[in-house]
Amino acid sequence: MSYVKGLRCRECGREYPKEPIHVCEFCFGPLEVSYDYDEIKYTLSRNVIESRPHNIWRYAELLPIDNPPTVGKQVGFTPLIRADNLARALGVREIYVKNDSVCFPTLSFKDRVVSVALSKAREFGYKTVACASTGNLANAVAALSSAGRLESYIFIPHDLEQAKVIGTTVYGAKLIGINGSYDDVNRLCSEIAGKFGWAFVNINIRPYYAEGSKTFGFEIMEQLGWRVPRHIVIPMASGSLITKIWKAIKEFEKLGLVDRTETKIYGAQATGCSPITTAVKSGWETFKPVKANTIVKSLAIGNPADGYYAMNVMKESGGWGEDATDEEVVEGMKLLAETEGIFTETAGGVTVAVAKKLIKQGKIPRDESIVVSITGNGLKTQEPLVGKVSKPYIIEAKLEEFEELYDRIKSHEKGGN
Repeated sequence: MSYVKGLRCRECGREYPKEPIHVCEFCFGPLEVSYDYDEIKYTLSRNVIESRPHNIWRYAELLPIDNPPTVGKQVGFTPLIRADNLARALGVREIYVKNDSVCFPTLSFKDRVVSVALSKAREFGYKTVACASTGNLANAVAALSSAGRLESYIFIPHDLEQAKVIGTTVYGAKLIGINGSYDDVNRLCSEIAGKFGWAFVNINIRPYYAEGSKTFGFEIMEQLGWRVPRHIVIPMASGSLITKIWKAIKEFEKLGLVDRTETKIYGAQATGCSPITTAVKSGWETFKPVKANTIVKSLAIGNPADGYYAMNVMKESGGWGEDATDEEVVEGMKLLAETEGIFTETAGGVTVAVAKKLIKQGKIPRDESIVVSITGNGLKTQEPLVGKVSKPYIIEAKLEEFEELYDRIKSHEKGGN
């Protein structure tokens, strides 16, 4: 049974039926899925959720499909790790890592949103799906459309990391690189969507697609024992994820699944592409588009579609926005790897670096619960670490050579201490 009432404009409140549309025809505001929460309250409880398989569909009543899912049935329920080593390094009492770097099947949180989008696209009768992507979305659309027997066309900036390019084409997707930024790619895709009538997951299917991000927030609350952390740090590209985690918290509170908590939401961006955090720190009413110049390609969206709403979430929750330089991003990646054994991509380096800054600034207290959002795997973005990590020792296959090397290593460590 579906509990979706339809779509509603986030600006003027006009209501629309469940169709593949994403913009209000009266005020041009973005559309969002609305639910019958009164009915959901009768059917969804902690016990019901806990009895279901460990995937995103355990929260089916709060997802926008009308029938059982047909794509991505095993996606989600990634680990939430109490990161005591990281906590000691940052000087805080309690910090957790929500680790979507191991999300099935393509190692990023985009598997969540794409599973929902493609299941909905199939309900609408589409045979061809498409997207504009900075990398992770390309991987997820390619993999899940292949498994779902859908044809896919994927558009990216031409200079993405090689691992993300191969991680798309290996599934047989038609991958088109565009000479330009992500914003150029996105504009072209809007024209193609109108001309070809395909299901573009982050354009005409966007209202449904974005709802998949809520499961990241649902899982955090469930895995914390049905409670909400006081502080959550979230990376921002389009700004959609931060708004949907906030929506997830409000929905669980509305349904009585968690107690109301004064949760603060913090947005993290790379300094070289920080339109949202710059606006927050400057006290502006809205953001100014920028031209991206950063190693963090997965967050390099200079004109974020949900930037205004992301700003509102930070303000409403009492949180803040901060950014990290490319050097700080690399240090954040290394810190998480060296303390918790988690290899995150550059976006995760942004999140860790920003969390470190916010703690140091006193904006996040050291004695309250913190969750750091890790949304992608470091194996996809190894280039920024070249020359920034130690090289392997090379010796002959002789015991005496290893003994000599071992003595040098120990001597160096003792000298370093």
